[in-house]
Amino acid sequence: MNTVILIGNLARDPELRYTANGKAVANLTVAVNRGYGKNNEADFIRVVVWEKQAENCANYLAKGRKVAVQGRLQVSSYEAKDGSTRYNTDVVANLIEFLGGDNPSGGSPQTMQRTSGSTVSSDFNPEDEINVDDFKAMDDDEDLPF
Repeated sequence: MNTVILIGNLARDPELRYTANGKAVANLTVAVNRGYGKNNEADFIRVVVWEKQAENCANYLAKGRKVAVQGRLQVSSYEAKDGSTRYNTDVVANLIEFLGGDNPSGGSPQTMQRTSGSTVSSDFNPEDEINVDDFKAMDDDEDLPF
């Protein structure tokens, strides 16, 4: 199974372009906190979005906006100018949800169209569904079930 789910903030504005046969494709970079350790470092993950979702991302998203991404990992390779083989790992998005209130670029979409034709609400707030008490730190690892 190859499924990826990310929640993070856009590190830069989406870059929209069109393929030779007219399909829209947007490249996003999502900053995702690792969520552990004292430094709380972030990973900057490349996300590729296609067709109508790509156009929606370009129209309604901007640097700093919180998004949820659902998709799959895809590894591609190419030959660099020096003859070496280089590899890229991207998340190919099936679904992008706009999170966190008003959009910094001025638009405020209520729903986003999936390529399958169904709509998805953009007012999802993961904090509404999470009980923080369920995630308390365990001081004694002798009670772990494995």
